[in-house]
Amino acid sequence: MDFSPHRGMHEGRSPSLQDTTMSSSHTQKNRGDSTPLPPINERLAFLRPSRELLEYYRKKIAEFDEEHEDLVKQLEQYKATFEEQFWVEEEISVIEKSHVGLYIYIYIYIYIYIYTSNEPHSQVTIPQRAVQSGDPYARKLQRSGQAGTKQAPLKAPGKQDRSKEGKKEDPQILLLQVEALQAQLEEQTRLSKEQIETLLEDRKVRVEETQCRANEKSWMAEKDRLLRELDRCREQLALSSDTEQEREHEREILRLSLVEKASRHSHSEESLTEQLAQAHRLAEMYREQCVTLEDELGKIREEGDVGREIFKERSDKVAKRLQLMAQRYEALEKRRNMEVEGYKTDIKLLRQRLKDVEKQLFKVTLNIGPDQDLAILDAVRQGNKKTQKIQGELRNLKAKICGLGNELRIG
Repeated sequence: MDFSPHRGMHEGRSPSLQDTTMSSSHTQKNRGDSTPLPPINERLAFLRPSRELLEYYRKKIAEFDEEHEDLVKQLEQYKATFEEQFWVEEEISVIEKSHVGLYIYIYIYIYIYIYTSNEPHSQVTIPQRAVQSGDPYARKLQRSGQAGTKQAPLKAPGKQDRSKEGKKEDPQILLLQVEALQAQLEEQTRLSKEQIETLLEDRKVRVEETQCRANEKSWMAEKDRLLRELDRCREQLALSSDTEQEREHEREILRLSLVEKASRHSHSEESLTEQLAQAHRLAEMYREQCVTLEDELGKIREEGDVGREIFKERSDKVAKRLQLMAQRYEALEKRRNMEVEGYKTDIKLLRQRLKDVEKQLFKVTLNIGPDQDLAILDAVRQGNKKTQKIQGELRNLKAKICGLGNELRIG
């Protein structure tokens, strides 16, 4: 016997199955009480479909047809989107190939523009003359242009026709391409202007450096000249002055040197005294900071000891509580297992009783005529109601057991 909660739903959807199973029981009149029920295939062979069953399957077939149509429509949509994506990828590849040639012509135009800006009386045939004169950049542009002209006819004719048709049909694409080329030209001109400005700034910096070097050289020459004149004056002074004047001059020099030394010593003493006073102030500040830090360290150590003791007490309490809860959980688990075993035995007994009831019904139907079908159906319905009540009670008990288990886990 199946105790699944979906049984009542299936019985409500196809109620004629019970009638057909009961009608198939009439084929077992000549069998004894101990014989088992016939197999399912033999019982299904005697089924007589009712109108409700046929309508149910017709509805199912209509639903499946609608789902099939929806799937076909979705597949068609996916096919259209994939084809459109493939076409867009082809167009993008064609546009990318065409951009190569456009970039080559842009580089040629930039070269011509720069060349004509440097030489305003030059003609359009400047790149040919530049190539003949040996300009590597112009040769590179001519080679890239020749490669672009050689690679252009290698495209597939279908793609060329398609791109031409797209250009004829979409002139806005051409306008966008022209705007993009103009933006690229403006960007190139801006970059060239910035490069020229940076070169001019480098030139100014180099000119300033050369001027500084020239000034340094002139200053060094002037210094050498003045030193030579000073040496010459000293020689003349030494030759012309007398011994007394030399002595007086030496005395004056000694006196000035002594005065300078005394002033230096006084300044050094003042600075040393200031440094000593500052060192004393810093030492006092450091002492005060050390005292405050030692006090804070003692407080922190005391707080740490108190926290460790509190943590130990709490951890001991938690361990005891955990042990108690584990014991309770084990006891409840044992109780739950015992209850589950009891429920299993009850379910087995109920199944056995239901099998006995089915056998009794089968025996009764062997000796009952066709007029008493309604009474049997009422009895079967009442039995179904009772089974549904039993199922509801079992579900409630199962929910209560699960709730107790969850409360134990949470606690």
